Amino acid sequence: MDKKTNTLTHEEINVVGVHCAGCARTIESAVTQMPGVDAVAVNFASGKVKVSFDRSRQDLARIKERIESAGFQVKHEHRHAEQEARLPFWQTPEVLAVAISGVLLGIGLLVDFLARDSFFYVFDFKFHVSAPILLLALLTGAWFFAPKGLRAVRTLALDINFLMTLAIFGAILIEEYVEAASLAFLYSLAELLEGYAVERARRSLKMLTQIAPAQAVIKREGREQTVDVHEVKVGETLIARPGERIALDGIVVAGASSVNQSPITGESVPLDKQPGDEVYAGSLNEQGYLEIRITKPAKDTTLSRIIEMVEEAESQKAPSAKFIDRFARVYTPTVVLLAVVIAIVPPLFFNGDFKLWFEKALTLLVISCPCALVISTPVAVISAITGAARNGVLIKGGIHLENMAQVQAIAFDKTGTLTRGKLVVTDVLPLNGIAPKNLLQLAASLEQRSEHPIAQAITQAAAGMPLQLVSEFESAAGRGLRGRVNGAQYRIGAPEMFAGENLALPAAQLQALHAQGKSTMLVGIDHEIAGIIAVADRLRENAGTVVADIHRLGLKTVMLSGDNAVTARAIAQAAGIADVHAGLLPEAKVGEIKKLQAQFGKVAMVGDGINDAPALATAEVGIAMGAAGSDAALETADIALMGDDLGKLPYLVALSRRARTIIKQNVWASLLLKLALGLAVFPGWTTLVIAVLCGDMGASLAVIGNAMRLARFRPNGSGRKVA
Repeated sequence: MDKKTNTLTHEEINVVGVHCAGCARTIESAVTQMPGVDAVAVNFASGKVKVSFDRSRQDLARIKERIESAGFQVKHEHRHAEQEARLPFWQTPEVLAVAISGVLLGIGLLVDFLARDSFFYVFDFKFHVSAPILLLALLTGAWFFAPKGLRAVRTLALDINFLMTLAIFGAILIEEYVEAASLAFLYSLAELLEGYAVERARRSLKMLTQIAPAQAVIKREGREQTVDVHEVKVGETLIARPGERIALDGIVVAGASSVNQSPITGESVPLDKQPGDEVYAGSLNEQGYLEIRITKPAKDTTLSRIIEMVEEAESQKAPSAKFIDRFARVYTPTVVLLAVVIAIVPPLFFNGDFKLWFEKALTLLVISCPCALVISTPVAVISAITGAARNGVLIKGGIHLENMAQVQAIAFDKTGTLTRGKLVVTDVLPLNGIAPKNLLQLAASLEQRSEHPIAQAITQAAAGMPLQLVSEFESAAGRGLRGRVNGAQYRIGAPEMFAGENLALPAAQLQALHAQGKSTMLVGIDHEIAGIIAVADRLRENAGTVVADIHRLGLKTVMLSGDNAVTARAIAQAAGIADVHAGLLPEAKVGEIKKLQAQFGKVAMVGDGINDAPALATAEVGIAMGAAGSDAALETADIALMGDDLGKLPYLVALSRRARTIIKQNVWASLLLKLALGLAVFPGWTTLVIAVLCGDMGASLAVIGNAMRLARFRPNGSGRKVA
């Protein structure tokens, strides 16, 4: 390992004022140029800067100074101090400056109108009496963005602050003080409103971070103590009273209650929790008293992992965002060059009026700002991902959101996905005069010592029944059990256990049950068959509805199962899936996914995130079921359904499609608006003020508002409702 690797450190810095992708690029450009800095990544969604640097050549304090010198504010390290220092939005210096600028601009316009012919002279230069007022309006309006624009010259970054500063200087040069002051005020107002709108878009994630309590009540040495959650150790006992939020992940060891865990799994109905059940940090204990043994420290709770993954997902650029960034890098310099040509060529070669064409060039510069275009995709991705997280769906990146919108086929695993993954008794068929209840009681008595899943299903079905004492108990490996009850010989096992004996097997009944995908056990008394007990992995109640909704959304559905063909077809038929591939090993499932990709294009695979890992990885989108509390499922899948609820799948499809539609709307609206305003510059229909109002502020707020609709997108069973 080389010296650089040994001294490389990674730090995260919280920054105020990152309102758009352009701000992120400004910070990245400023910090990347510093010696010893290895990598910089700015998360526009959360306002966090992740920087890797060689600590032998650079230190964190200087990096923070460089960020602040670029015009951004580094947040205080301590959360409590930060909250104390934070002012309400309407009392910030930026708001005060914009308010003063607006008042001065209004006074200047009034003076300009009432005293049109009043001038004064300074060193033989003629000024209108409104000029000082308008210049003050300009200075207060440009106080926060003009320094950023001037600093951008050092890094040759043609960002919006530079373009606006250049336009204002140009307006002053041609003595258009009203235009210059209007530009400063309107752009500052636009930045203020844009920042406020972006903060609202981030609010969903902030709400997630504030769900879990900062303190926990712990039982120590027989006493209850209230401590910071980060001081709680794994294995300690947490107290949760009615109406309190559970502070940490754990297992219930005492008490019973109903717990609302919608922040984690998106389930709207509270779940009953008893000793042995798992609970998650951020869940609401609604009724009873619970004692919980802590299983994870605060930094590793399921909620913490969700928040961390959502932040990482929002920092990863979607394919459309990458394309727009590349486009903006070419588009902005091209328009700037065009503005220079417009300012120079007509006056020099066609005897055009310099002031007129210079103003047109300035207007084109303002229009060239790609803010609305660049912000159109990330805000939509932020809104969709945070909205999905609040509804129990974890999308681990914009690329997966966009891929999900383009999926044409969905492959389902059977066990644990379409079915519950747990065997239950479905049929109790007595023969030769025995009562159904007695048959089940007898079978459970024989199976009570076995840990086999079928045995557990039978004993669970007989819960509450008094079981009989079995003597001379014997297990026939892989075939069944035998023993004596009240002197009689009893047996229970697969039909093969009774083969070769001179017994009349109920072949018709067995064949009918097998055709339904059920496993059967025969119960024998001495030399006759007493009855049949059938068990099956039951289909989820909403599986048929979900598959029907998926079909209505125009997607192909396929089942991929390792189970036998008869059972797989029975489950698939009940769920409404026509295409079934059974008896598949994990590598065979990969082959089937590839065939689907060749036929349909992009494919999603829904599984448990562990056994189906190869198929999940091969599909364009791997979706894990019931990922809450499962580190393996969270790591493996591209998208995780946190609760054990297949019903979130249609919502996911509909949300991803709506996100893709909104991204397209935003991109095309931004481009067409700029094209229209740009063309309107030449006949003089677009002025500097109109360019700021429509081309910058109006367009940015419009795309942000459109994108924020995704945060209100709610599942309603089919996922088609938009609030």
